[in-house]
Amino acid sequence: MANESRPCPCDIGDRFDYGGRGQEVQVGHIKAYVCKPSASTDKAVIVIHDIFGWQLPNTRYMADMITTNGYIAICPDFFVGQEAWKPSNDWATFNDWVKSRDAGKIDKEVDVVLEYLKDQCGAKKIGVIGFCWGGAAVQHLMLKNPHLKTGVSLYGVIRRFDDKHSLLHPTFFIFGEKDDIIPLEQVTLLEQKLKQNCKVDYEVKIYPGQTHGFVHRKREDINPQDKPYIEEGRKDMINWLNKYL
Repeated sequence: MANESRPCPCDIGDRFDYGGRGQEVQVGHIKAYVCKPSASTDKAVIVIHDIFGWQLPNTRYMADMITTNGYIAICPDFFVGQEAWKPSNDWATFNDWVKSRDAGKIDKEVDVVLEYLKDQCGAKKIGVIGFCWGGAAVQHLMLKNPHLKTGVSLYGVIRRFDDKHSLLHPTFFIFGEKDDIIPLEQVTLLEQKLKQNCKVDYEVKIYPGQTHGFVHRKREDINPQDKPYIEEGRKDMINWLNKYL
């Protein structure tokens, strides 16, 4: 039973009724959702899912949106077959659940995906975006992985920067002003540390009035007041990819 007195702040928002234009494939030891544009390209984007996993329709919608902008998009199962978080789960058990799904321990999976994109898809320039749990994973990769060109971290919990602030690649950070999970003080501190230590391009942007998950978990038709910010966040993400890929 879900704990109604303490509902999950990372709620699913509006679950999209969306099937997807791509296909599921086996990539080494993991499954992945892949979507390719009609014209051939050597540019690809790895899409890292949130706690609700690689099969969430919202995340596939975002992958397909990236494809319509001319990129190969791949959304692998970074939980490697482990169960995704469900809205009915008891939020009190979340810390134990996430211990076995560390956003900083995905390097083996990323290597397999990079190999697939290069060998099977002809990709030469590869970027990464991630939402929530995946946003934290992007931060980890931007600090560590030399093979990626750029990253967009969407409302990723800021935990990767305790001792390291020198990003390897241009990184765009998207945050919501009213995010219950990521306090604005943390965002301000991140900006200060990046300003002091970062040698590559970066941008930290806070979207007014927006809550956690707004870019991929809110439907603009249900949330007309948020529509401009949902659209702006998506456009900013694509523009960043276009600039650095």
